[in-house]
Amino acid sequence: MSRLGKKLISLAGKKIDIKIQNGRIEVKGPKGELFIPAIKGILIKIENDRLFVLRDEQVKVHNKDYGLARALINNMIIGVSVGFEKRLKLEGVGYRAQIEGNMLDLQIGRSHPTKLLIPEGVKVTVEKGVLIVVEGISKFLVGHFAAEIRAEKKPEPYKGKGIRYEKEHVRKKAGKAAKGKTG
Repeated sequence: MSRLGKKLISLAGKKIDIKIQNGRIEVKGPKGELFIPAIKGILIKIENDRLFVLRDEQVKVHNKDYGLARALINNMIIGVSVGFEKRLKLEGVGYRAQIEGNMLDLQIGRSHPTKLLIPEGVKVTVEKGVLIVVEGISKFLVGHFAAEIRAEKKPEPYKGKGIRYEKEHVRKKAGKAAKGKTG
């Protein structure tokens, strides 16, 4: 039995509208609207500002789908009410970022600037040229675009230069000099 699927989702104090129609689950809130296809054998019940995800006993559903459905619905509720945010930091001399229209322009030690297309539904801001803030209502889109930015120049283990998440700790390696001299 899925432990995650059993947990209830609190809707108290949130202005959210949830509908199940045309084979999809729709969630509307102050920040926008999201939907996912309905998962076979999953039922949703709302009582007293609490949402329960239930399994239909007549349809055999794997526990992973039960927990998955609850997690996806919870992420949609958080997204349309509060939103998601990822912060990335550029570490390195001359590393900086700027936004030009719907493109993110990164200068990360290459001979040419790297340009990334900002996806629809994601808002990107740059603070002080070295802090990139990715915001949106879809946890998947925000996380995926932040991972794309980080993949352009992952932090290297010797000096720590590169693009990292704001609170990410990069383990540094000792260089050749630290191994000791033999001779």
